[in-house]
Amino acid sequence: MRDFSTDHRWLSINTATVRFSQGKPVPLDRILDACAARGIRAVSPWRDQVAAVGVQPIARQLRSLGLKLSGYCRGGMFPAIDEAGLRAADEDNRRAVDEACELGAPCLVLVVGGLPGALDGHPLHKDLALSRQQIADGIHRLLDYARQAGMPLAIEPLHPMYAADRACVNTLEHALDLCDLLDPGRSGALGVACDVYHVWWDPKLQAEITRAGQSRLLALHVCDWLTPTTDMLNDRGMMGDGAIDIPRIRSWVEEQGYAGYSEVEIFSAANWWQREMGEVLDTCIQRHRSAV
Repeated sequence: MRDFSTDHRWLSINTATVRFSQGKPVPLDRILDACAARGIRAVSPWRDQVAAVGVQPIARQLRSLGLKLSGYCRGGMFPAIDEAGLRAADEDNRRAVDEACELGAPCLVLVVGGLPGALDGHPLHKDLALSRQQIADGIHRLLDYARQAGMPLAIEPLHPMYAADRACVNTLEHALDLCDLLDPGRSGALGVACDVYHVWWDPKLQAEITRAGQSRLLALHVCDWLTPTTDMLNDRGMMGDGAIDIPRIRSWVEEQGYAGYSEVEIFSAANWWQREMGEVLDTCIQRHRSAV
């Protein structure tokens, strides 16, 4: 197991972690400058943050600062109520692949979606099996395009509390079943993003990490599960502040040969997004050394 106690070479910052500073939005170019100034070597930006500045300017800035990407957030959201919606999702996902390639991402993370309309508070049907079939079909279509572009796809299973609105792939087992179905030869084009916030509770977690192996473990996301959790989406904890045994999960991942970044991804409307960005980044560095 790699020793993080003396440096932060393997720390990446998911830019949602510092999307806000003292409650105010922070442009992505400022986030990148602040990360580079602290010796942080990698980031994982969100598409809306990239779009607000521009893909090409961000790509140039990343190269200028010597920053790598640990992933690109996000593709997915495949389910739709009709054929027009499915086509729109396909088109948007191909654009996401193109952006990930231009930015030099090692993978495009897929948050696959749930019931159409549920994210806006009004599910248009309750057929979860249909959504799951549309997800499998959508990934299958995207995989051909992504493979030609040389961009691996990383399915991210989300905690079951998100099954209705954000992702009805909720376990590593389910995500790996999709990988086996769509890429049985383990070509490297399809794998998983293991986010400890979403999977830490799973009694099959160690076995499924072993099943994934090096070829399918494309990303590792870290933060902590607070008790009590006061908001389903925006109350994640800083590493070391909650219930997750992050070092143990990291050891299982690294036993399979994973040698990539530990990507800190924290949504925290009432706490960390209310603090100054520099304080949050400095805390991420400290906790990466002591609690990851």
